[in-house]
Amino acid sequence: MLWVKSFHIVFVASWFAGLFYLPRIFVNLAMVPSESVAEQARLLLMARKLMRFSTLLAVPAVVLGLWLWLGYGIGWGPGNGWMHAKLLVVVLALGYHHACGVLLRRFEGGGPTRSHVWFRWFNEVPVLLLLTAVILVVVKPF
Repeated sequence: MLWVKSFHIVFVASWFAGLFYLPRIFVNLAMVPSESVAEQARLLLMARKLMRFSTLLAVPAVVLGLWLWLGYGIGWGPGNGWMHAKLLVVVLALGYHHACGVLLRRFEGGGPTRSHVWFRWFNEVPVLLLLTAVILVVVKPF
């Protein structure tokens, strides 16, 4: 079980590193002047590669988490309300990951995007999600 838990932590940390940086690329994309085609193309390439890599890291993070939960019974039984809250955080993180993909496709299509200020705030969401998940797992407040 400790091997599974160790790899789960590594993949979650790696996945979240991508979720931390991808919206930062969106901030830069939102600030690129329309005449800077080369800069926009470079940032889009970076964002596409990071999105693909983050997705590849999210899959084993989720699979290993499910293995711990369903296979080893972590979080089952009375007094494990923290696990229900953590599962909600995981669903929100997956939704955020999906939203990043939608925003990337919008940038690629040249469609309307949000301001760089909006993306700066959007960039804080994964920090709050990771902080909440860690507190739930370590402190187990309920």
